[in-house]
Amino acid sequence: MIFSTTIARPLQLATRTLQWMSAVIVMGLTSFFIHRGPRGQHIIFQEVIAVLSVLFFLPAFISPFLPTALSRFVLAIDVIFSYLWLTAFIFAAQDYSTNRCYISQPVGVHCRYKRANESFIFLAFIFTFIGMFLEVAALWAYRRENNTVQHPVSEEHKVETGSRVPLDAPTAAPAGTV
Repeated sequence: MIFSTTIARPLQLATRTLQWMSAVIVMGLTSFFIHRGPRGQHIIFQEVIAVLSVLFFLPAFISPFLPTALSRFVLAIDVIFSYLWLTAFIFAAQDYSTNRCYISQPVGVHCRYKRANESFIFLAFIFTFIGMFLEVAALWAYRRENNTVQHPVSEEHKVETGSRVPLDAPTAAPAGTV
């Protein structure tokens, strides 16, 4: 067994912790940007995604221990938020990775804070993406380990009670009919 639940659980928990911490840091930096200066649509989008992520990523911490109950829900959250975080990263890269970093919103905030925000947005995206694949792999490993396949009963284990005629036996013709 290459991948098992004993390997998957710590990996999932580490990934989920880094994912959640990245979202919290983005939420803090973006809140600082909103407090500091004029707010653009990109900053508001990043803040909304960060706040929703902090809330919706919480069930992912329980998912390694209840794979049958939460995996599909957590997987759906990962798929949705991976696209949202990718969009937030694209917005941040457009705003902060060019020569106009200092004049992009919020004006006056040093570029190192803006680029740190961009970096943690990318980390939130990549950990969400990795978490999605780990969730699928862990669910696959759980189902493989807990598979209860019923083996077909072999001929030697069949017990004939003799109370009825076997279904494949020829029928006897009634007496006097030929």
